[in-house]
Amino acid sequence: MSVKIQENQCNGCGACVDRCPFGAIEIVAGIAKLKDNCTGCGACSKACPNSAIEVTKKAKKAPKNNDVYKGVWVFIEQRNGKIDTVALELLSEGRKLANELKVELAGVLLGENVGELARECFAYGAEKVYLVDGPVFKDYRTDSYTDAIVEIINQYKPEILLFGATNNGRDFAARIAVRITTGLTADCTALSIDPETRLLRQTRPAFGGNVMATILCPNHRPQMATVRPKVMKMDDPDYNRTGEVIRCESSVKEADMTTKILDIVQSISHTVNLQDAEIIVSGGRGIGGPENYRLIEELAEALGGVAGASRAAVDAGWVPHYRQVGQTGKTVAPKLYIACGISGAIQHLAGMNTSEIIVAINNDPEAPIFNIATYGLVGDLHKIVPMLTQKIKEFKKA
Repeated sequence: MSVKIQENQCNGCGACVDRCPFGAIEIVAGIAKLKDNCTGCGACSKACPNSAIEVTKKAKKAPKNNDVYKGVWVFIEQRNGKIDTVALELLSEGRKLANELKVELAGVLLGENVGELARECFAYGAEKVYLVDGPVFKDYRTDSYTDAIVEIINQYKPEILLFGATNNGRDFAARIAVRITTGLTADCTALSIDPETRLLRQTRPAFGGNVMATILCPNHRPQMATVRPKVMKMDDPDYNRTGEVIRCESSVKEADMTTKILDIVQSISHTVNLQDAEIIVSGGRGIGGPENYRLIEELAEALGGVAGASRAAVDAGWVPHYRQVGQTGKTVAPKLYIACGISGAIQHLAGMNTSEIIVAINNDPEAPIFNIATYGLVGDLHKIVPMLTQKIKEFKKA
């Protein structure tokens, strides 16, 4: 929308100033003036008693010729020659989407001397791998990766492009979407194809995780989404599968880069890798205080697992944020998840409900966590958890 004030009709009454929700109008020398932060919402026009504000709709850009966009692509994130697990999860999910659309599944792989990783992509369902190989792509940088992927998108025109919702994926997927004028749905937890429109249905939590929103991108291509790690099931690889490697020449040069990587620090603090853990024991508000978190850590250690926490325990300052499981923490899918003193808010469930076995320990038999638990123990965790820890230690000794 475009807003224009007809100064010869304005008497400076200020009605538009009061109505503007963004504070984007001021009275200067008895005449209403627009500020730079005007959004064109048109609320001022309805408030003006003198019809002095004209609002016109801007012409919409014509949608892209979507018929030329074909295929499902997955960005293959790798570090030091090892593919990130989320990329393999997305290849498995992308295989299902491609089968439903009856199109090819391809991986997009950037790096230096990483061509041998294509075999791994084929094993998880890719039929093609678009490979951009060179020293400038050795380590991830926003500029180099964005420029290179935009080039091959414009050349080969995929219908769907998926990224892991990792630090890197979140960093440059949005930049790519802006460059090629398309939409991007962030932090998806489910993907499917609408059978009638062939559009990608992108589902993600909204309003603090209280509802699940399904988002479509009908007019622009590719349809882009970032997907949280551990929400998609990874298929078993088949290393008998083969495919085609398409080597893409890129115009990206080191001299054009605005940043240079001087060193990579592997770890700057003591953290835990919740997303790759096969056993997780988490504590919530029910542990009662920070001094009781040791019960959670001791049980996790006895099981050979990792200690996690709910948002309530983190927000209370009892546990560091890097241990948080849930919508605003880490999404996990271990073989065993033990929830101690966690009621089961939807935000927490969104981060762990794909675990293979869920054990809930809570003194409230009506706690929502029991609705998804494989096994439930109703009782005082301060008694149950130490008993479990002791029994596990005795069993391991025996």
